[in-house]
Amino acid sequence: MVVNMSFQLKSVFISDDVDPRCVEVLKEYGIGVVIDTKLHLDKEKFLQEISKHDGLIVRSATKVTAAIIEAGKNLKIIGRAGTGVDNIDCDAATARGIIVMNTPGGNTLSAAEHTCALICCLSRDIPNAVATMRAGKWDRKNFMGSELYGKTLGIIGLGRIGKEVALRMQSFGMTTIGYDPIIPGTVSAEFGVEWMELEHLWPRVDYITVHTPLIPQTTNLINDAVFAKCKARVRVVNCARGGIIDEDALLKALESGQCGGAGLDVYINEPPTDYKLAQHPKVIATPHLGASTVEAQKRVAVEIAEQFVDLMKGKSLFGAINAQAMNNALSPDTRPWVELGRCLGTLLGKLGVNPKHGVSLLAYGQVLKNAGQYLSAAVLAGLLGNSTHCGCEGLNLNLVSAPALAKKLGIQVQVSMHDIATNFHGPLVLVTIDNQTVGGTASGGQPLLESINGTQFSPLAALSGQVIVFKASADPGLLATIAGLIAGKGAHIQGLSVSGHKGGTQWGVVNLQTAPEVGLHGISAAVQSAFSISF
Repeated sequence: MVVNMSFQLKSVFISDDVDPRCVEVLKEYGIGVVIDTKLHLDKEKFLQEISKHDGLIVRSATKVTAAIIEAGKNLKIIGRAGTGVDNIDCDAATARGIIVMNTPGGNTLSAAEHTCALICCLSRDIPNAVATMRAGKWDRKNFMGSELYGKTLGIIGLGRIGKEVALRMQSFGMTTIGYDPIIPGTVSAEFGVEWMELEHLWPRVDYITVHTPLIPQTTNLINDAVFAKCKARVRVVNCARGGIIDEDALLKALESGQCGGAGLDVYINEPPTDYKLAQHPKVIATPHLGASTVEAQKRVAVEIAEQFVDLMKGKSLFGAINAQAMNNALSPDTRPWVELGRCLGTLLGKLGVNPKHGVSLLAYGQVLKNAGQYLSAAVLAGLLGNSTHCGCEGLNLNLVSAPALAKKLGIQVQVSMHDIATNFHGPLVLVTIDNQTVGGTASGGQPLLESINGTQFSPLAALSGQVIVFKASADPGLLATIAGLIAGKGAHIQGLSVSGHKGGTQWGVVNLQTAPEVGLHGISAAVQSAFSISF
């Protein structure tokens, strides 16, 4: 089977409310669309429906569980029209080779503006002041606020949203400091944020806003210990994910006065099972409205549809969170090399090597300088699906699932890239496991076998269709002997190539028009070993 780099999306199921433009974009490119925004409430019916579709688009309401992914026998891609994929079981999707996408930039401005609005409201207690006016009270003296000018805002997470919050709050005269484990201080300084470690940040801030995903490292990031390190009456804002701020710790800090107020748009449970925090007089609570603008909802709906279309056309992989190996693998120029990697991995699997002993991949040539990730993933896809040592023989693996499975099995892949091959004119890929080495190249869009264990083929052997690979004692008449034996069994030969000899042995490859079993039987007496492969 070929490792597909483009996807035929016949039908996409949309299970949450999205802007109608999403449907329009998909249909414009011939993709069928089925919409049912209530079906996620009926698990059994949802499992039945998802089996009919190639793609799934959700927002926040649908929880894409392992059971849903398992039931989606035809699923190739799951997209979330929004930022983050907390409601999608990404591990289960990756194991099945399903691409998971989101729209990382679509909500940015709306979420940033909502964050800024909550900061402003906290500084002047605007919601409570509005409530008194609606109650017919004129109560100026109880609503003494504080200016934002000159205050320090700590921003945890300096990606798209954190950056936009910083730029806006700087216009109020706030000093912006922040932390991000990925974005360095040289980058944050470009948009006016002084980077520092969290231990140095906590004591300095008057306001804290968080803009990170909810992962083990950020769960309860702001807790009792952090509140104790902050100034008295520090204010906190969370428009990212519920659970980044420890809700119990926040309630205690509000009651004690250590926290002077909180602006919350997200919660551990949505809707909350306990409204005690949301109803606290020092809390401004909104029901997850960060992305709830007309502009943001249209933007993310169009973006996820366009990302589906781009992937289907093999153009782009923007927004994918589990398909790093495919980043440079979508162009027509790279597809033969992806297929070559799979073929070489398949061949090594058939040779009986043990992937757990480690994989070495050498690539030569300028055309392959950015090929490391997709070549190694393609080799693993062919190798693991044909190895008897890993318990995964026969699995239908791709560039998404193979690297994840290799990691789970503890298989190490060493990749080295070089400009020029010393003994071959043109790009060359060599893969070695257990002292067995296979080499290949691509020409005319076709993968070709260059060598096995240092013995070179002339002409190069085509790795396509029905193939027999054999090892035999070195013999000048070997090619004629093999051809005669196979023809004598009535098999139709498309191509036949033998390698040079080394240590008294030669390798050969036979390309057949028919099933290889007849050919295998025909040559068994004349070779040391032989096996068939269907590429």
